[in-house]
This record gives sequence, structure tokens and C-alpha cells, in this order.
Amino acid sequence: MTFEISWPGSSLINSRARSLHLLRSGPAARDFKYRDQIRDSSASAHRNIAEGYGLYDPGQFARFCGYALGSLEETKSSLIDGRDRAYLDETLYSRLWNLARAAERATKNLKFYLDSKDARKNHGASKNPRDRGKKEP
Repeated sequence: MTFEISWPGSSLINSRARSLHLLRSGPAARDFKYRDQIRDSSASAHRNIAEGYGLYDPGQFARFCGYALGSLEETKSSLIDGRDRAYLDETLYSRLWNLARAAERATKNLKFYLDSKDARKNHGASKNPRDRGKKEP
């Protein structure tokens, strides 16, 4: 399923943004607003996917994937801003941009599935931990 790609992909872009040398030294380290913004938006994407997954409902999960997509767009915007301000060289920018795009594609595919009739049908047959021990009507 796409969740296995989507969540780690957004998590990877988050860990890359947090651990980047540019956030610890150089001009970006002194630009607190920029540094905090890219850290927060990249962390938000995978938090939203995890939160949606934990709701055990395809519609709710899809909604949180939408939030994650918004956060990934915000991260991409911050990457462009960082490149334009010379915080990121072209090589690093390209690597991070490709990671963000991969996470975005996987999250879109996951959301597309969660919005489908198949997801609702499969959800009814799933082993939701919240439903364990309940009898069928």
C-alpha cells in the first residue's frame, strides 16, 4: 500500500530538513523564521499522515493526507526560498526537491485510494482494533 511509501517519504524529507548543515550553520542558521518554518512544515507532513492512519477511517485518513499535502507544498516553497536566498546550493536543493516530490506523489496516491469505493469496502472487512470483540449486527 502507498502508506508504507508516503509516511516514510515525508518522514525522510523531515529528517533531512532537520539535520541539514544549513540549519545549524551558515546564513540559514541565523534566519530563525526560515529555519523554523521549513522544520515545522516538513515535520507536519508525516505527523498528519500518522494521525490520519490512527483514526482507522478512510475518509478521515484522506482528510489528513490533504493536510499533509499542504505541508509538503509549504516545504517545497521553503526549499525554493532557501535556494533563492543562497541557503541551498543547486545539488542539495535538487536532492531535497526530489524527496519532497516523491513524498507528495505517494501521498496523493494514498489519498486517491482512500477516497475510493475500494477503500470504504476494504475498511468494512478490516480488522480495526477498535472493533475487536464487537459482534456483527
